[in-house]
Amino acid sequence: PGRAKRLLLSQLFQPLNLQGEAGGASKPGEPTCRSQRLMLQAGLIHPGSPGCYHYLPPTVRAMEKLVRLMDEEMRAVGGQKLNMPSLSSAELWRASGRWERMGPELFRLLDRHGKDYCLSPTHEEAVTELVASQSTLSYRHLPLRLYQVSRKFRDEPKPRFGLLRSREFYMKDMYTFDVSEEAALQTYDLVCGAYCSLFNRLGLPFVKVRAATGSIGGTVSHEFQLPADIGEDRLLLCPNGHFAANVETLNEEQTSCPTCGEKLTQTRGIEVGHTFYLGTKYSSVSNAIFSSPDNKPQLAEMGCYGLGVTRILAASIEVLSTEDGIRWPSLIAPYQLCFVPPKRGSKEEEEGAVLLEQVYDDLAEALPHLAVDSVLDDRTQLTIGKRLKDAKKLGYPYVVIAGKRVCEDPPVFEVWDQNAGEVLFLTKEGVIELLSKVEVL
Repeated sequence: PGRAKRLLLSQLFQPLNLQGEAGGASKPGEPTCRSQRLMLQAGLIHPGSPGCYHYLPPTVRAMEKLVRLMDEEMRAVGGQKLNMPSLSSAELWRASGRWERMGPELFRLLDRHGKDYCLSPTHEEAVTELVASQSTLSYRHLPLRLYQVSRKFRDEPKPRFGLLRSREFYMKDMYTFDVSEEAALQTYDLVCGAYCSLFNRLGLPFVKVRAATGSIGGTVSHEFQLPADIGEDRLLLCPNGHFAANVETLNEEQTSCPTCGEKLTQTRGIEVGHTFYLGTKYSSVSNAIFSSPDNKPQLAEMGCYGLGVTRILAASIEVLSTEDGIRWPSLIAPYQLCFVPPKRGSKEEEEGAVLLEQVYDDLAEALPHLAVDSVLDDRTQLTIGKRLKDAKKLGYPYVVIAGKRVCEDPPVFEVWDQNAGEVLFLTKEGVIELLSKVEVL
């Protein structure tokens, strides 16, 4: 009820260190990358222990928006959201053979009764056991597409590059159960399509590449990669778009596209999604069966599908940003809008501050969805230029400034559209009209 409370930058818990390297970011000689440096300087993350980070409030906002986007795409393909325990019994992992095969990557622990557990990096065993426990499962219940967004754990030997290679991270993982191989491969194509839709909506330059199945297993696998110099995967791509693969899936001799014969180009990529067709690898271990139309027990055909939530955040900053300023995919920017009032003591101070606050309030009334996505930079002891420079570093898609023209009749505001690289001069009505087109999750 009433007017939205203005959100002041000075009151946000976002410890800024925008002047240079963030203190405590890394040990001397430890490799860093653009996204890690920018996120530390912008007060988005703070190191806890090696490979573990505090996600500060703006990052949590971005993450929640990204999860809402993932929820939309997963619901569109019939996904049902659940949540499984992070703590997983060793018995499940021993049955699948992965307790030994995963080696030191698993965080292992003993409970007070001497029972072995691990902190799950992924949940194939757990979800298959869950579905197998449903004794009345019939072909009518399938396809079943279950997913979660949760904290995962991997004991990385060399955690580095901030959220790109960490020991504790968030992942969206979906597990699907189908009546046949044909149906499972249709589901596979459907989920891959949802991933393509997600990355297109984020405006990220992704490539889908053939991939190895690794410790997850199965017979078909693809990775969704963002090309980037600091990426840990080597990719071979056809310049005409006919073929794309992770180098680890190819033999040394393959240098040309199998479709058009063009020479394959090599690039590096950051893996942000991975899909697997599993067949009955896990359902046969847990006896995850359903009754067929002729009432015979049949093993479910499975697939699993991962998206790195925190890795997508960091990777998108890595590939979209400049060396000195964050560029978010606009859909998941923590805040869409920053208002910059005049400097304290300037001739525009009194009138300009009132007019800018009026725009803030009118905008919140006209576009209530933007009310909680707007920040007022109340550090009026700083010049407008300094605050604009900070706003560019923090990556607000739009910045509205009460500058020299705010005292004209009618008042004119300077609006920076950061992603388009444009500066507009608009009246209050013009500002509201421009921002009415902004999509907020």
